[in-house]
Amino acid sequence: MAQTASTGTAPAPSRLERRKARTRQALIDAAVGLIAEGRGDRASVQEITEAADIGFGSFYNHFESKEQLFQTAAEQALERWGQMLDHACAGIDDPAEVFAVSLRISGRLGWTHPDLARFLTGLGLDALDTPRGLAPRALRDIKKGQAAGRFTIPDADIALSAVAGGLLGLLRVRQRHPRRINETAADHLAEAILRMLGLPSAEARKIAASDLPAIDGL
Repeated sequence: MAQTASTGTAPAPSRLERRKARTRQALIDAAVGLIAEGRGDRASVQEITEAADIGFGSFYNHFESKEQLFQTAAEQALERWGQMLDHACAGIDDPAEVFAVSLRISGRLGWTHPDLARFLTGLGLDALDTPRGLAPRALRDIKKGQAAGRFTIPDADIALSAVAGGLLGLLRVRQRHPRRINETAADHLAEAILRMLGLPSAEARKIAASDLPAIDGL
């Protein structure tokens, strides 16, 4: 008997699988919101499930602990933003320009994506420990700049920590004193960090003032 050739198409998820996926995403979205409020380290499982509008018992069907949930939430939110930065930087060959574009766009989050900016400041320097998202990409770009001779700073990890502190500081000032600075503060920060990484002042100023590519919203 002849066998029907497989089309290679995965079967559509069942209604139960779709419901489970919605519940899991609701928990992740709730975790993102709690981190943005600065409550990620204090929220109980009860508070998380209430924020997600699901039953308490459903939590452990998806996550072993709230720490695992918050790690997943951080990775998902930061990876989505990181992928958008990759798209915005596509076609740019100079690692110094790639780094600057990513930093300048991220520095504008307080104006363009305030919810994500609050999430980042709530996460703080823990973002450096997230294996996906912004930190791995920034470290990659710093190392590429070193390899190409564009950056002279000797330690990429220390440079990354300085970059993270500068970005978080900018987003924090924007949140606390919204009228004190405008979006060009992100360009000034990028110029200063490019100089720290080893670029001459004039070149750092030129790169930090160049036109930014468009980026789609979250």
